[in-house]
Amino acid sequence: MKYRKKPVEVEAFQFDPDKNAREPDWFWLGIGTGVIAAQYQGSVQSWHIETLEGLMQISKGDWIIRGVKGELYPCKPDIFEMTYEAVKE
Repeated sequence: MKYRKKPVEVEAFQFDPDKNAREPDWFWLGIGTGVIAAQYQGSVQSWHIETLEGLMQISKGDWIIRGVKGELYPCKPDIFEMTYEAVKE
């Protein structure tokens, strides 16, 4: 059997800590609750997000997605492009 994903709308933004972009409020809530955190090793900064599958690293250019139940998770740009399309409001 074959299955198709049901159409579901999610919120997302492309992560770039070098830009002074306006991240959505739910991203800052994730930082405030510890779901998203920056870690430093010397002067090197890395970002991580606690997902349902465990701790995942966020890289520059990854998309941060807020799922249907409010869960947050990263997605690589190529996978995001193949899976999602913008919703016209």
